[in-house]
Amino acid sequence: MTDNTATNGKAQNAENGGTTSTSFVGRRRFLQAAGATAGMSALAGCVPGGGDDGGSGGPITIGHLAPLENPLGVGSRRTANMAVDQLSENGGIMDEEVDIVHADTRGDPGTADTEVQRLVTQDNVDVIIGTFVSEVTQAILPYVANENIPFIVTGSAAPSTVTEYIGQDYDQYRNFFRTGPINSDFQAEGMVNYANHLNELHGWDTFALLADNAAWCEPFVNYLPDAFDEEGFDLVHQERLNISIDDFSPVINDVVDSGADAVFRFFAHIDASAFLVERAQRELTFGVEGIHVTGMHPAYAQLTEGAATYETTSQSGAGGTTAITENTIPFVESYRERFANSDPPVGHPMYMGFNTYDAVNVYAEAVERGGTWNYGSDLDSIVDAMLATDHTGVAGNIQLYGEDADYPHDAVETRNDQGVISNFPITQWQPEGDLECVYPEQHATADHMPTVW
Repeated sequence: MTDNTATNGKAQNAENGGTTSTSFVGRRRFLQAAGATAGMSALAGCVPGGGDDGGSGGPITIGHLAPLENPLGVGSRRTANMAVDQLSENGGIMDEEVDIVHADTRGDPGTADTEVQRLVTQDNVDVIIGTFVSEVTQAILPYVANENIPFIVTGSAAPSTVTEYIGQDYDQYRNFFRTGPINSDFQAEGMVNYANHLNELHGWDTFALLADNAAWCEPFVNYLPDAFDEEGFDLVHQERLNISIDDFSPVINDVVDSGADAVFRFFAHIDASAFLVERAQRELTFGVEGIHVTGMHPAYAQLTEGAATYETTSQSGAGGTTAITENTIPFVESYRERFANSDPPVGHPMYMGFNTYDAVNVYAEAVERGGTWNYGSDLDSIVDAMLATDHTGVAGNIQLYGEDADYPHDAVETRNDQGVISNFPITQWQPEGDLECVYPEQHATADHMPTVW
């Protein structure tokens, strides 16, 4: 396996990309996408598009895009390497060697566009996997579409990435896929189901809504007010927050004044550590529900000195707490063993890491099934093979919507017998720093706990 550093192999991969502070209470941006751009190394002898019709001309080279200097990108990079190493140990893909090259987006659309062009023109990758931040994904889509290279998203959730691109021009964007997470239209629906669950448990029926001022949050802002009203809930406060916010006191005061039983907040760009610290210091008891990417860090409760206790967040793979599939726990155990002596974060990858690991394996299966990785001359065979995906991954069972669906080439949501979305598991930091899965019931390892200081 080759990555974009000066050396390769498992010894190098054990550290894989960046460190995190062990004391970030009050930091403005825990998940800021920063750091030097990862160096690139040209792979001599590679032919763009996979050589002679996928039958020879390897290695098959995977390009991985992520913000490599933050914990989310570290986990994604590590699990991509895990997947490639495991493929290599089992004979590669179509008996060809598999390489991987990493590029750092820094969470910035312009940087990502430059880096994806380098992956394609210099490193001759055969597929692009990754990206966090929907604006980053959408910034590189036109170039990736023009190159026809398969592009599998594992870290951004805006439904507009599908509906406004492949949904409007299927032929142009048919090389695009999202294997996880489910898009935020489905996530918003899942949150309504979760609100009903909280109502049944605690009698909560009054909520506040906070959201990043970012594309992925549009469904929450546009859908939840009416949906809550239809369920008989009161939405007593709603606010979009600038992603550079560093003073949460006015926001907390508004939530308290509203009388909300719980706040549903949707933060991927915002680090809400200061929000949680102030809430704990003031011993406020409103619930903190929804999605908080920073809160997915495997040591978040300890790093916030207990301020994160009672916070919940949905996350792919449910933070390694529960057997989403029969593959989840063995994967997490393997991750912990491999990276136990590495720089933080250790314990489990954050949500993008679960999805990236699955995406590498979905792509490998599709190439084997379609008999080619040569996107330059036979993209349609790769597309057809991807659409035939039925993969039991570590984040869930993965299938993709077809051309005529509302969300073509997007991850299919999984529903239980009552029609409730179930591949949207929610975890909670509970006392003593324990992370538990609290929803849906089929995956739950503990009951959701209301805040009691």
